[in-house]
Amino acid sequence: MVDIFNIKEFSFPEGFLWGSSTAAHQIEGNNVHSSNWFHEQEKLKLYPDRAEISGAACNSYNMFREDIALLEDLGHRAFRFGIEWARIEPEEGHFVQAEVDHYLEELCLLKEKGIQTFVTLVHFSVPLWFEQKNGFLDLENLKYFERYLDFLLPQIAPYVDFWNVINEFNLGSSQDKLDFKFNSVFFHARGYHIIKKYSNAPVSSAHAFVQYYPNRAGDPFDRALVDYLDVINHEFFFHAMRTGELVLPHKDAVLDKELKDTVDYWSINLYTRSMIDARKEKLGGARYPFTETRMLPMNFYLDEFYPECMVHTLTRLMDKPVYITENGCACEDDAFRIAYLTEYLCALSYAIRAGVDVRGYLYWSLLDNYEWWTFIPKFGLVEVDREHDFKRTPKPSAYFYKEIIEHNGFRPEMLRKYLSEMPRLKDLPILK
Repeated sequence: MVDIFNIKEFSFPEGFLWGSSTAAHQIEGNNVHSSNWFHEQEKLKLYPDRAEISGAACNSYNMFREDIALLEDLGHRAFRFGIEWARIEPEEGHFVQAEVDHYLEELCLLKEKGIQTFVTLVHFSVPLWFEQKNGFLDLENLKYFERYLDFLLPQIAPYVDFWNVINEFNLGSSQDKLDFKFNSVFFHARGYHIIKKYSNAPVSSAHAFVQYYPNRAGDPFDRALVDYLDVINHEFFFHAMRTGELVLPHKDAVLDKELKDTVDYWSINLYTRSMIDARKEKLGGARYPFTETRMLPMNFYLDEFYPECMVHTLTRLMDKPVYITENGCACEDDAFRIAYLTEYLCALSYAIRAGVDVRGYLYWSLLDNYEWWTFIPKFGLVEVDREHDFKRTPKPSAYFYKEIIEHNGFRPEMLRKYLSEMPRLKDLPILK
């Protein structure tokens, strides 16, 4: 058991970049021409009593000025957000300049406030017409991606400090997923080269770095599957970026110099570990009952504190700068978020001392957003009251994080201002 009140002072390198992350579809609202919007409506027809749709989400499309004011008030010096392709090209070949102008206004305001911008070009959602052409599953569709980028990038490039081409395409073990990520590497690389025509800012794609962990540490079957899942979900991408060789199961390997070195930094989304049990049909093992920390009234995949993943994963990335572009805690009781930040940032500082060149940390998320199928998980530093004009209210964790930013590190007395005791689990009912 960790007593967070015994964690000693730690600090970060001079110039360390602090901020937060969001995704456009999850906060903007009414992204009606996107693939995600279409699937939400279909799910609502099937499960009218249970399905939640994004709807107006956090209404950030209309309230981005308030959100940027919050970023400034809370001391954030960087902000990761997405630009929705489905807004800019809602129909094939039809570009809406007014939507580009909207994002330009947002980018200009961030720059005026001195907030560095991490722009994500594809964060899961794409135009519905593009998905209906099989999207990233068909390399012939590269031409549509290229056309879009050549329209958008010359306009926004002067205002972008860091690029993410695609968010988290690396996970999955089914054949469709293997095909998707194999092709996505080529979309990523093409995106990299097009960006470089217009921008000198660093480029990456956000990588979901899950630590696979054997349910039984000495079991050869569990260990073998951990190695396999690590290769097909992580090492395939790192290897392709380092060597130009793309290797995935059931595919002939490709050696292509256009793939090599198409990341300038490792963009890492990092939360926890995944337990692997070779004796389960779907390989996923349950959390150990003695480590489970259920903080939501639903079953959720982040029901464990495991800050060690900061060290175990990041020490594999010693060859380029690293930015944590997502890391956060979903909880009803904000006290857990304060404890989470303390533990995970302490682990991150240890990884830096171990030699990892981590240059920034972006907390997920600025706002309590739509979590792709539900609003129940609360990741935000800021509460959003969707019943009362989307009123934003910073939580205590937002001010705790602000102090960490101001001091570029942690001091025990900061923690005691916000917590008097360790947070306690409540018997939360499971909502259907």
